[in-house]
Amino acid sequence: MRLTILLPARDAAPTIDAAVASLLAQTWTDFRLLALDDGSKDDTGAHLEAWARKDARVEVVHTGALGLVGALNLGLARVDTPLLARMDADDESLPTRLEKSVAALERGALSGVGTGVEIFRDDRPPSPNLVAYGRWLSSLTSSELVFRDRFVESPLCHPSMTLVTEAVRAVGGWRDGAFPEDWELWLRLMEAGHRLACLPEVLHRWRDHDRRLTRQDERYSLERHLDLKADYLSRCFPKVILWGATDTGRGLSRRLRARGVTVRGFVELNPRKLGQRIHDLPVVAPDALESLGDGHVLSCVAAKGARDDIREWFRAHGLKEGEHFTVVA
Repeated sequence: MRLTILLPARDAAPTIDAAVASLLAQTWTDFRLLALDDGSKDDTGAHLEAWARKDARVEVVHTGALGLVGALNLGLARVDTPLLARMDADDESLPTRLEKSVAALERGALSGVGTGVEIFRDDRPPSPNLVAYGRWLSSLTSSELVFRDRFVESPLCHPSMTLVTEAVRAVGGWRDGAFPEDWELWLRLMEAGHRLACLPEVLHRWRDHDRRLTRQDERYSLERHLDLKADYLSRCFPKVILWGATDTGRGLSRRLRARGVTVRGFVELNPRKLGQRIHDLPVVAPDALESLGDGHVLSCVAAKGARDDIREWFRAHGLKEGEHFTVVA
């Protein structure tokens, strides 16, 4: 099955050669690499043109400074293959990434696959939090697991993804807004019934550095994450109970109520919070959960081990994830 790789790049001269070389060394060779020079002021464009002269699979488009979403949608309009793959200009793909991703999609059950990732830096080890995020993301090796954890954080590595072209087009491509463009696309695809998964093998090297958009752009802040979660949660659950009066729990309480969701109250383990009212809502212990009335429980506690502990509490009480509760932190 043929595919087109969308590689947007802006001022990426120090890393673009390694990124392109890793794609041209793929064991799956039936692709077109659409390199989108998004208004670079350095010699990124010259590097890409040099690759195009060496390999006919490389096509360079100088977009002007459209931004990531604009460049991706311009590329999407030019895709004429059943599959499209993503790549970032500062990452590297291992040789079998495309081959194994195409094989997974050819089986027909999925609309997109990412891969396990290795997070690395050139100057020092990556932060423990980022490494933990990479481990979590790489563990979501089925569509059921991705769907289950879709509200925790973005559950797939964007530049590792290979997608069914028509699925992306059917939901409108990438959207520009005050939110992470990749996570919003995954939520929109899953809302439309598409299944996404992560291949279990580490097939993509995801470079961390101080200039990453996720570090510098307001769209990737906690506040924007909460806005995005609230937008989609409000369409799933008209009545909720929030487990954890955490920053996430309190932030979601405000946002969900503003979107017309009935918030019944908070569940807490901290004895100092029990009996209080937060946002004029009652705070009760887990054993008093039923006193809050009907409502889907959103687990808002992100402390290490908390997800497993809360899931075990619900299992012990005969309650099912997805039906009775959803983890959102």
